Amino acid sequence: MNFPSGEPLISYTHQIRCRYGETDKMGYVYYGRYLEYFEVARTEMIRAAGFSYRSLEESGVMLPVVHSEIQYKEPVFYDELMDITVHVFDMPAVRLNTYYEVHTDNKTKLHTLGSVQLVFANMETRRPMRAPESFLAGIQSLKK
Repeated sequence: MNFPSGEPLISYTHQIRCRYGETDKMGYVYYGRYLEYFEVARTEMIRAAGFSYRSLEESGVMLPVVHSEIQYKEPVFYDELMDITVHVFDMPAVRLNTYYEVHTDNKTKLHTLGSVQLVFANMETRRPMRAPESFLAGIQSLKK
């Protein structure tokens, strides 16, 4: 998986500890959980930008996922503390492209890479739309 070149506009890290119920019979984090972890980190990044995902929905905007990709490098085990970092390389227009890294051991061990592409959509018409100005202003406030 290739991340865009250059420095990201935003890098936001959220910590999650792997719970027992999130593991498979091998004791690894079940592969399907990573998209949930990405969603939690992305939601918290949006919250750090000054508003909740709920407020987006209440204003008539939704952000459905249209593409995702995950590359598994090393397993994460039960009770490990993960740093899930969300990177945004470009200001969103109609799409919000997010990239993820999952580390443990104080960010020294890379476990997973991912990307998720979302589209801003009008809740009533279900048609793509431009990112709301309030969202863009919040993203600007998180810029490095």
